Order: sequence, then structure tokens, then C-alpha cells
Amino acid sequence: MVFSSMVFLCIFLPVVFLLHLLLPGIRAKNGMLLLASLAFYAYGEPVYVILMIASAFVNYLSALLIEKNPAGKKAVMAVNVILNLGVLVLFKYTGFLAESVNTIFGTAIPVPSIRLPIGISFFTFQAMSYVIDVYRGVTGAQKNFGKVLLYISFFPQLIAGPIVKYHDIAQEIENRTQTVDGVTDGIRRFVVGLSKKVLISNTVGLVADTLFAADVSGLNAAAAWIGAVSYMLQIYFDFSGYSDMAIGLGEMFGFHFKENFNYPYISGSIREFWRRWHMSLSGWFQEYLYIPLGGSRKGKIRTVINKFIVFLCTGIWHGANVTFLFWGLYHGCFLMLEEIVPAIREQGGKVKSFFQHVYTLLVVLIGFVFFRADSMHQGAAWIKTMFTGFGSNTAAMSLALEQLTPLYLVTAAVGIVACCPVKMLVKKGRAYEAVTAAGSLALLLLCMLSLASGTYNPFIYFRF
Repeated sequence: MVFSSMVFLCIFLPVVFLLHLLLPGIRAKNGMLLLASLAFYAYGEPVYVILMIASAFVNYLSALLIEKNPAGKKAVMAVNVILNLGVLVLFKYTGFLAESVNTIFGTAIPVPSIRLPIGISFFTFQAMSYVIDVYRGVTGAQKNFGKVLLYISFFPQLIAGPIVKYHDIAQEIENRTQTVDGVTDGIRRFVVGLSKKVLISNTVGLVADTLFAADVSGLNAAAAWIGAVSYMLQIYFDFSGYSDMAIGLGEMFGFHFKENFNYPYISGSIREFWRRWHMSLSGWFQEYLYIPLGGSRKGKIRTVINKFIVFLCTGIWHGANVTFLFWGLYHGCFLMLEEIVPAIREQGGKVKSFFQHVYTLLVVLIGFVFFRADSMHQGAAWIKTMFTGFGSNTAAMSLALEQLTPLYLVTAAVGIVACCPVKMLVKKGRAYEAVTAAGSLALLLLCMLSLASGTYNPFIYFRF
């Protein structure tokens, strides 16, 4: 089940919200949310829900063992990390590793076909952060398995993040309140996220998928640029849209998740971009990998190496394909460049700022082409076409122009504006509240009409 579905919007969410509102006591509310979250995941993953429960139980026991046996906590922590990463490797990377060995060494190892459990990267990282925090003494081990399972399986952030740390919501699991303002703000935030996904991401995503499905040799520069920009808009509005929906749903139930996106496309450096893009993942790697490696405390060379390792792992985390690995290394190289040559990212006048924004957007755009491509060959050919495909290819130009429908042009224009913090320029007051309320209702109706019509509505996190 996904948020952008009629089943979720018309049945699951209303029922769960009303039950949470009506049930007396935090224990009953938590029990209901746990059952609802398991049902939410089992709706699409009837078998792998057992895997998620087993993962939660292993991490629950690990935390208890660490707290009860401080002398042996290093061994328990090591085993826990091996088990968690082992599950990820088994389900996510086994096929990729077998194919890589066959390619490199010319072997004929059978490539297993293992279906990837939805959201495994997200709930595994959440589970690991809980155990690590207990190991570090940041939080105590939770004695109630149900509460640990609720933290890991809570449906708003289960399949697409943001990655939530246990110590950030531990108190709200124990005690929270549903307020009118919280519910209202949560609904508005959810509708904004739903609109990003359904109205913007789906519209530009259809164009991106159409062009990336075509033979790259038959494209020209115009088609390649349209496809690249479309995917850049699609992944941002899809990902940030799901994060908005998750944050909004959390508010509706009395939980407060941290922000996951902060207008990343206004960044003036790749360093700034990663402070604004998928902040929960960046924060996770910083807290649990970068800092333990030494962070920036051991000299410039070691700092560069540590950042390189982090972005290598970031690429691997996103998927079992050499394109994801390259994407992580690619961003790591530019971060190292900015570390070695600080002048690239240092603020200057308006002219320098403009070129810094252009540089950042271009680097990010090229990176996303490889992120979206099915292979390195397709990605490299796509980039080549973007910058050299200026020949008079009538069929290619026709394909490019076919994508520029009035709906696409309006949606892309709205998307580009929405990538900027324009709402901060609006003064809030009674008129603002009335307009946003009416606007939220209108957007919700438009989204539901779009979903009811059975139009294009992909779930891109199947790859994660």
C-alpha cells in the first residue's frame, strides 16, 4: 500500500485516524497503530512482513543484551551490525554481486532472483540506529518489544522515510497528544506532499520515463535535456512529496518527524546540496559512519577520505546497480574537490553566486542521469547526446516536441517555482489560513480525481 492510492486515502487512513482519536489511553492507541502498520506493510508484502518483524525482534534483543551485559557489548554490537547488513546484502545485493563476479572473472555463478522487500533499506537503518544509540548510552533499551516494533514499522515513514532515530520519538511513543492545530497542520502538509507526488512528479515523470525508454541513439540534445530535467523534477517532488506526507501523517497522530528536504535545488555547492537533500540519510551517515571514522578531526586528507567512504556507501545504499555506485562516487569526487579547493563553495558576489548555482545544478543533473539510467552505457551516451546531439534529426525533434504538451509545460513551470522557497515571502494571517484551507481541499480533490482515473502513478522506491 502506498499513500498515493485510493485504498489508503479513502479507507485505511480515515479508519486508522478515527480509531486513534477515539481509543482511550496511549497503550490502546499504540497497539492499534502497530496492528495498522503491520497491515499496511502486509498489504503489499504479505510474506516479507515476517522479515520486518524478525528484524525488529533481533534488534530488540540486541539492545537488551547490550544494556544488561556492558562487558560484552562490543561483541553484541558487532554481531548485530553483521546480521543487519547481512539481510541487506542477501535481499538487495546478492544478484548484483553474482553478476559482477561473473563479469569480472568470467564465471557462471547462478544469479538468484530475489524480490526486494519494500523499504528494507529504511527500516534496517532505523533498527541499527536504535541499537547503536543504546550501545552509546544515548538512550536506554526499550523493555517492551511492541514499542520497538512500532518505532520500526510505523506506517507513515516505513517504506520511504524519512529515517527516524529512536531517541527523537521515544518520548512520543510513551506519551503524546493529538491537538486540533497539529491535526490541521498535518492534513495540510500531507495534501502538499500528495500534490507534489500526484500532480507534479507523476506528470513530469511520465515524460522522463517515455524518453529514457527510447533508444538513446535516436535522441537529440533537446530530447535528452527534456528527459534529464524531467527526471530531476520527478525524483525531487516524488521523494520530498513522500517525506511531506510522512511528516504530515506523523503530526496527525501526535508525532513530530524532522525535515528531510530543504529546497536542495537552490544550493550553491554540492556540499550545501547534501545539507538540504535527504537530510535524514545524510544525518544517519554523518552520525553513525562519518564521525566514527574520525570526521574532520584527523586532518584534511583523512577528512576527504572519510567523505569519500560515506558517499560510496550512500551510492550502495540506494540500489544494487553500478549506476548507483557511480552516482555516490561522483558526488564524493565533487565534495572532495570542494574540500581541496574551498574557493568553489565560498560565498562571493551576485555573479559568483549565480555561477555557483549553475555549477551545482549541472553537477546534480548529470548525476541524476546516471542515477536514472539502466546502465553506465546508457548514462554516458545520454550525457554525450545532451552536449553534442545538435544534428538535424527530424524523428528525434518530433519526439522531443511531443513531450512539450500544455499540461507538461505548466506543471514543469510550477515545479521549478516550487523548488524555491517562495512561500516564505507570503505573509501569514487569517486570509492566508482561509486560502490555504481552500487550496488544500481543491488540491486533494484534484489528486483523488487523478488517482481515480487510473493514470500513471509509479512507486520509485521499489529500487531502494
